[in-house]
Amino acid sequence: MSIEYPRILPTGDRALTVEFGNEIDEHINARLMGLINHLSDERIKGIEEFVPSFRAVLIHYNPAILTYSAMEKILKKALEVPIRENSHRKRIVKIPVCYDKQYGPDIEDVAKHAGISVEEVIKIHTATPYLVYMLGFQPGFPYLGGLDERIHTPRLETPRIKLEAGSVGIGGGQTGLYPMESPGGWRIIGVTPVRCYNPEKDKPIPYMAGDHIKFESITKEEFDELRRLDLSGGYEFEVTE
Repeated sequence: MSIEYPRILPTGDRALTVEFGNEIDEHINARLMGLINHLSDERIKGIEEFVPSFRAVLIHYNPAILTYSAMEKILKKALEVPIRENSHRKRIVKIPVCYDKQYGPDIEDVAKHAGISVEEVIKIHTATPYLVYMLGFQPGFPYLGGLDERIHTPRLETPRIKLEAGSVGIGGGQTGLYPMESPGGWRIIGVTPVRCYNPEKDKPIPYMAGDHIKFESITKEEFDELRRLDLSGGYEFEVTE
């Protein structure tokens, strides 16, 4: 039995989900973000929050203001509006990463699996901006799309108990970073010296779903310098629109 998308599903007594497909696909995610942008522009009283994922969006609403039936009508009408698949904002957040073996214990394994040099792994990993499909697992953990197939690498058979905050890794066909100290099973290829989750800031996370992240290779000396700058509160992420 085939499923027709998009489809609207009740999710508890004050939320519903709109599904756009059943796979990780940039076009599906773009339609999802287009719906969020459209509803945000409408400023509909009673809609409280959007929580996007790879292929769906969870929409929280206030049942004292909007009934489920009213929400369903709002969404059906919104879904009739043509949504441009290029609705992603081209906001690119640059994140410095040191790929030295001291910080990337698995980078040689990634290179070996790909049959290329470590230098080529770094060049490929830093070549393109990655779309932030969603945030999850821990505050600021970005699930990124667009990793070059040449460096797809299986996860570790046994996850590590503890990863350094800022660890950048590859897990299968995805890449991402751990903003906080954490266990994890991804192949770690580097570390960023700057905090991607800082609760002391007005905006604790420098990116959101729909943004892009571009990794930039730095030296060990630059790593130490940027870490000092970040800890002193003087680091600002470079962002291009």
